[in-house]
Amino acid sequence: MDTTMIKNILRLTRPKQWIKNFFVFIPMFFGGELFDLHSIWLATITFVAFSLTASSIYCYNDIVDVDADRCHPVKCLRPIASGDLSIRMGYILMAVCFLLSMAVLLALPPEVMSPVMAVIVFYYVLNLSYCSKLKQFAILDVCIVAFGFVLRILAGGFACELPLSSWIVIMTFLLTLFMSFAKRRDDVLRMNETGEAPRKNTVRYNLTFINQAITITASVTLVCYIMYCVSPEVVERFQTPYLYLTFVFVLLGLLRYIQIAVVDKKSGDPTKVILKDHFSQVIVIAWILTFLLMIYVI
Repeated sequence: MDTTMIKNILRLTRPKQWIKNFFVFIPMFFGGELFDLHSIWLATITFVAFSLTASSIYCYNDIVDVDADRCHPVKCLRPIASGDLSIRMGYILMAVCFLLSMAVLLALPPEVMSPVMAVIVFYYVLNLSYCSKLKQFAILDVCIVAFGFVLRILAGGFACELPLSSWIVIMTFLLTLFMSFAKRRDDVLRMNETGEAPRKNTVRYNLTFINQAITITASVTLVCYIMYCVSPEVVERFQTPYLYLTFVFVLLGLLRYIQIAVVDKKSGDPTKVILKDHFSQVIVIAWILTFLLMIYVI
């Protein structure tokens, strides 16, 4: 296999997008087991399995969207759309990635393997349906994307045998829904500029609706985070009444992302935003360090 083929395979399976699957570590982080080696091992296995499953879905997505991608100014460069990889190779890689994902899960203890596998298989089936048909329905499409992140933390909780707080589930869904709407805003801008809808459902969105949806989800996310920090169960669990102070970083992070979406008009790929925007990186790191200090040190 030559270097060009390997590069095309990596472009198709999108390992850069695996950063999204770090959500499986969230239950461990909030559960106070961040430095427990056994929990780290279990969460890492789940992360790898989820990442391989996601890569399988990316393969299927590019196969289904090949005709539309060829008409897109950016997506036309994807390996299958550009002809660098065949559709047959796409199906082969799709199957290989999913089978490897299931094989990785065998490393989990039997008592947690079944629920984790059930979550990942459900995620897989849901996203195959999403790629095939469901993403054509406005609002439903972003809700499915956000629910996918809820499934990630659910898998992480099952792997480490940690119960999930209702607040964590709600905040995860709202935060990723917010980012999904911001991504759809980029599609609307492109549609307004070119007169062609990047997605079939883009015509069911416009800037007024998207801007209001972003504002609502950002506001509710911030309120939920503050309520989580001051809730009696959280204060008792972490033995500190000062977690609410970390809301500053959440507020700054939301405002920065809105600035990128509305002012810079560069919210098309949340992963790229996180990997390239230094201001966002500083905010996330500051939040993590502050939270770590309050939970594990003070």
